[in-house]
Amino acid sequence: MTIRRSILATALALAVPLAAASIGGAQASELKPIEGRTISLGPLAGVVYYTVEPQGLHVVATLAEGDAGKPVRIEAILAPGQSVTLSAPRALGKPAQTVEILRQDDRILVEPTPVTN
Repeated sequence: MTIRRSILATALALAVPLAAASIGGAQASELKPIEGRTISLGPLAGVVYYTVEPQGLHVVATLAEGDAGKPVRIEAILAPGQSVTLSAPRALGKPAQTVEILRQDDRILVEPTPVTN
């Protein structure tokens, strides 16, 4: 099984339909515990989810580039008010494409930055 298929299989296994905008949009959307959500940072694609741990909310994001790209996993335990930003560079002079994962009280929000040309 290729990396991309593994990531997509994980996303489908964990995914729950959204009422909010998709991650490709510019609106933040709430993530529920153990709910997988696809994310995209230009050529990188993957999933993000979180679990509730005694230390805080444990966020896990896995990204890879295409079918042959090696996956990268990013993990963070967020306390109330904390956030983590994932970013990918773009062409010279263009701002990085980012996805911010932030904790507000006992909620996790996933907020992509809009991509400008």
